[in-house]
Amino acid sequence: MKHFSLSATVLDVAGLRASLADPACGGFACFEGWVRNSHEGRQVLRLEYEAFAALAQREGERILLEAGERYGVPNLACAHRTGLLALGEVAVWVGATAPHRDEAFRACRHVIDEIKHRLPIWKKEHYVSGDSGWVNCERCAQPAAHAAHEPGCSHVHGSS
Repeated sequence: MKHFSLSATVLDVAGLRASLADPACGGFACFEGWVRNSHEGRQVLRLEYEAFAALAQREGERILLEAGERYGVPNLACAHRTGLLALGEVAVWVGATAPHRDEAFRACRHVIDEIKHRLPIWKKEHYVSGDSGWVNCERCAQPAAHAAHEPGCSHVHGSS
């Protein structure tokens, strides 16, 4: 079983974990990415995620298949939030079950690294100061005329 999903609501971590149960697997590993209260010295109030859903879904499934093949992991799942998230909420969850722990750990690491690198999901930080800004969005650095139609990219970083 390999399943990727985007969710605008709180992730059901227990349900995701349960979906990976397999009596042939003795190893389970997961990664949870939580909304933290600071980034690069700035106090963060909340996060906002936008995604190009159709492409993210296809590429997310592709990443899970790749990790399953590479590490011999039969069961993988990944869920990523969209919309506004409060401090402490789970923004992304990756889980793997495998016959042995090493494969599960390695597959989890591969999935989260590839998700962060390849998926069209953009993160905006909202700061305590009232400012906000998109994080690691290279297209946001382009001139406004070129990036104005890019989802998740904004050149306005002041108060909303």
